[in-house]
Amino acid sequence: MTLTIKPRKILLDTDPGGDDVFALLWLQSLVSQGMAELVAVTTAEGNVEAQRTFTTASQVLAWTGMDGVTVGRGVMGVNSLVGNASHIHGDDGIGNLSDTLPPPTHNFEEALGSPQVIIDCLEKYPGEITIAAIAPLTNLAAAEQIRPGILKLAREIVIMGGSFHLGGNVTPHGEFNIIYNPEAAATVFASRHDLVMISLDVTQHLIFTPEISDRIAAVNPQSAIAEFIVDLVKFMVTTALKNRRTRGIPGFLVHDAATIAYIFYPELFKFYRAKVEIETQGISTRGLTWFDRTHKPKLDVNSWVISEVDDDMFFAILVEDLKQLIINN
Repeated sequence: MTLTIKPRKILLDTDPGGDDVFALLWLQSLVSQGMAELVAVTTAEGNVEAQRTFTTASQVLAWTGMDGVTVGRGVMGVNSLVGNASHIHGDDGIGNLSDTLPPPTHNFEEALGSPQVIIDCLEKYPGEITIAAIAPLTNLAAAEQIRPGILKLAREIVIMGGSFHLGGNVTPHGEFNIIYNPEAAATVFASRHDLVMISLDVTQHLIFTPEISDRIAAVNPQSAIAEFIVDLVKFMVTTALKNRRTRGIPGFLVHDAATIAYIFYPELFKFYRAKVEIETQGISTRGLTWFDRTHKPKLDVNSWVISEVDDDMFFAILVEDLKQLIINN
């Protein structure tokens, strides 16, 4: 008897971003292995401006012959009280390496808006699509506001964002993806009762080092993808150390790739149920994520909150999957 694996339909909502790119590359590897079907990539304003995140997504998709995948353009002009993260990711969001990538094959001006792409995909495949949300939640919230209840049509929504015990990475309480647009986050967390949330408390353990990129590239050092991975990691490590992101360890935090790991390798994680709430007010508390920690029945929950990750196995699997991507391209 032959075991047939049905590829899992994925919509990636992203704002590339160095760690976003690793999530996208990992996902492309899983597509090439028959484990995933990438239905669409919806780009967002966040790490850099909307036009740049759109272009990067198009370039990375073109690299592996996936330029037929729909790319949505993000909502522009978000009235965020925090700036972008170009000081971490580079002016182009990918270590100022965009000139080394293939030219984009999607046109920003002609592209559908990301919220409409989300609506169209969920209506076409109700109950089938998993959304990996690795950007500020502007697009998802806009889709929910345009078409109330639309997010319930997703099979699952896995969010990288927030912080509970560790504190924020933008303000003392605010993690970037949440504090960039807290109102959007509040809308999404009110949309359904089974969101999956991966916070800084978990991703702080996912330190991607140059040694890891060298292991990946060793499969074919002359590969353009291998060279890009090595160069991007070098850039990201430099800014991570400069901004004291990794406790002095030479590496960078590959936050967003945790969503892909959870979707395809859930055995790497532990989690618990909670009602996550988003603070949208306050000078110091805006963007805070919190939940009731008292030991009483919690009937009104909305999330599966990831609490632990097997980081050694995470990177072991990531290395092998990215090697496979290089071999296949």
